Amino acid sequence: MKRLNSNKRRVIKNRNKLKRINVDRYRITVVKSLKNISAQIIDDKKNQTIVSASSTEKDIKKNKNKKTNLSIIIGEILAKRAAEKKINKVYFDRGGYKYHGRIKALADSLRKNGLNF
Repeated sequence: MKRLNSNKRRVIKNRNKLKRINVDRYRITVVKSLKNISAQIIDDKKNQTIVSASSTEKDIKKNKNKKTNLSIIIGEILAKRAAEKKINKVYFDRGGYKYHGRIKALADSLRKNGLNF
């Protein structure tokens, strides 16, 4: 049997727990790199991305912002796009990342702009 490293194991354990607890909600996943951050809302029943936002989009990329401010902007954009699709109840899948810094700024921005989780 192939042995997983601790980061992959943390991601799988966190995601499985969230899927058991939250049944009738969409999932927000976060992916961050050293320079960029992106988030998307996924329907797990259909395995389909509904709404996404990323710091690599042209409108966001042309403005020079710090990384934490980029997370706040991405949260605002994703919440507005979700409101257009009439999505307000979701659950937050932080993946293998700790809940602080840019991930926390993104989550706070999403909550402030109308998403409940």
